Amino acid sequence: MNTSIYIAKRYLFSGKKMHAINIISGISMLGVLIGSAALLIILSVFNGFEKVILSLYSNFTPELKIEAKLGKTFDPNTPYFASLHKDARVFSFTEVLQEKALIKYGDNPFLGTVMGVSEDFLKNPQLDSTIASGSFTLKSGNQNFAVIGATIQRTLGINVHDGLTPIQVFSPRRDAENSANPLNEFVVRSINPSGVFAIQQEFDDITVTPIEFARDLLDQPVNVSSLQINFKRGTNIDAVQKDIIDKIGKDFNVKNRKEQNSELYKTLNYESWAVYMILTFVLIIAIFNIIGSLTMLVIDKRKDIAILSGLGANKNMIQGIFFFEGMMITAVGCVIGIILGTIFCLLQQHYGWIKMGAKMSVLDAYPIDIKVKDFGLVLLTVGGISVIAAGISARLSIKGLDEIKQDL
Repeated sequence: MNTSIYIAKRYLFSGKKMHAINIISGISMLGVLIGSAALLIILSVFNGFEKVILSLYSNFTPELKIEAKLGKTFDPNTPYFASLHKDARVFSFTEVLQEKALIKYGDNPFLGTVMGVSEDFLKNPQLDSTIASGSFTLKSGNQNFAVIGATIQRTLGINVHDGLTPIQVFSPRRDAENSANPLNEFVVRSINPSGVFAIQQEFDDITVTPIEFARDLLDQPVNVSSLQINFKRGTNIDAVQKDIIDKIGKDFNVKNRKEQNSELYKTLNYESWAVYMILTFVLIIAIFNIIGSLTMLVIDKRKDIAILSGLGANKNMIQGIFFFEGMMITAVGCVIGIILGTIFCLLQQHYGWIKMGAKMSVLDAYPIDIKVKDFGLVLLTVGGISVIAAGISARLSIKGLDEIKQDL
């Protein structure tokens, strides 16, 4: 065993005497422990929030979305789109036609979005989990139904269980001419609501209808606004996206979920890094306490330093003793902190003991998602800071070495 490591271990773990220095070292170790555990727990909580939010968005956000670069709509009836529809990897292939429209219920108006979808949209197994009232029914027999967002329902006071009062949807005519009656410039269609969904504000002003209803309302018998594609489990989405981009041509945009919700991903990423930086500063304070405890240890071991020097120990060996002592303090604190943080995360994940303080439709307890990269991040952060702190302490140990010899 390296002599510096052996002596450092004896200084740290010797149980014969309990000095104030040992207590101070223990406090420094406790600070590293708490900081490491807190960093792992907070990162896991943010991972949990990110997972919950993205899972909510995935209900209305496909794995790949194809849109025209120019114009609002395009013709989906091409040989390539037909072959893509038949691809064995495809789970659902949804044609979507959407546009802003005026929605009216009784005397109350609301400007929202009408989103007509083909039958494959209902293959999403998570749709029912978004329903706050009613059901996610778009067709029953030959009758069309609409599923409305929570914002529309609250604004218009719609009762989906009424079944008697339909909502009216107004859309400007494409070939409208000036008329004495303004209503002649609009296409008006009625449809009964079957359910209310609640996801996020970004989606809660949408009215989902069968695509046939949207085609009739918008006078678009062929074109679509987008194609939304989901794939079977195990499919490499990045590889499929690249393949589609290579074959589809320059007239279309092909976006994955991250690109469809770029602002959301950026916000989640910024928040996670901001919290990481704040907790890192807390760790810096805790770890730099080691400098104080090692400085006191140097003062207490002045006689040992002089004896070692007299026996032929060079400055590098003496520095190594206090460097490894500082690294041991942080290593023990970090490892125990990670173990305790992991145990806490697993218990919270399983039992949900720590509640959010308010009943929510999506989650009640703080969510947890443990990722392997977070363990590496905590170890790297603590290790980097501790190397700097231990290095500073080690340099202090050889300052005035000649004076120590003379004193003794």
